[in-house]
Amino acid sequence: MFRIGYRTLKTAIATPIAIYIAQLFHLHNYFSAGILAILCIQSTKKKSIRAAWSRFFACVVAMILSSFFFSLFGQHPFVIGIVLLLFIPITVMLKINEGVVSSSVIILHFLAATSIDMHLFINEFAIILIGIGVALVMNLYMPSLDQQLIKYQKNIEDNFRKIFEEIIQYLRTNKNTWDGKEITETAEMIEKAKMLAFRDIENRFVTTESFYYSYFKMRERQFEIIERSLPVITSISSMVEQRMMMADFVEDLKENIQPKNTAIERLKKLYTMQKQINEMELPKTREEFEARASLFQFMREIEQYLMIKSNFKTIKKSKS
Repeated sequence: MFRIGYRTLKTAIATPIAIYIAQLFHLHNYFSAGILAILCIQSTKKKSIRAAWSRFFACVVAMILSSFFFSLFGQHPFVIGIVLLLFIPITVMLKINEGVVSSSVIILHFLAATSIDMHLFINEFAIILIGIGVALVMNLYMPSLDQQLIKYQKNIEDNFRKIFEEIIQYLRTNKNTWDGKEITETAEMIEKAKMLAFRDIENRFVTTESFYYSYFKMRERQFEIIERSLPVITSISSMVEQRMMMADFVEDLKENIQPKNTAIERLKKLYTMQKQINEMELPKTREEFEARASLFQFMREIEQYLMIKSNFKTIKKSKS
């Protein structure tokens, strides 16, 4: 489906505005202001600042080198090669190599100029300021990502519930008809959600903290535990009494998957259940022994799952 993104829209608006402003000031090569605007439109505010910084200083370096070498050797095409031989390593050293392409436009202006004087410097400097300035102004507005992040949060939590429901059904019935599609879906959603949450961080000048990025990192760690636990659960074949107890616990876990849940109450219930199981009659057969051993292993994994959530909440509270 054909779709125009915000970055495309801002580029389409910023380019003619930059060219128009440069034209109003009767600058030579005014269209280059539009080229700089195109190159400086970025997907996040922080990327935009970094791009503007790199391109501005790279252009200044390009003007200095172009002025020196074209004045020394004349305005010949081969001199561009000499300029670039020095210019590119300098930009790499100063970590402004992102501005190499935009600066090449300035170098070509010096090659084509009728004379290299203060008027040329002022003209090029104005083009740089207009092109980069317009792009920065356009990038001050970035659409909120909250709705998309909330949607990812809801979908991931829904998939956690579906996975837990499958675990519950297996523990209670010993039947496994699940195709496991939620595993792949959840892994993909968490990765996309983390990328989107990082974009949200990049759009904030004031703080580097992000509830959503921390939240999705927490879910990623929990999901690793769930994946690791599935083979343990499916290895249990004997219908021991403790399976039902664990199924009831996972049912409670499933109903309390939410950001505001501190997991402390669940941990207390888990420890109580562990104590009850320890006080129960010892297994009489090898199958019962192996089943109970697997259940204890699963309980240890669930403990880690809840500890991750509990620590996440503690961190969040301390920074709010």
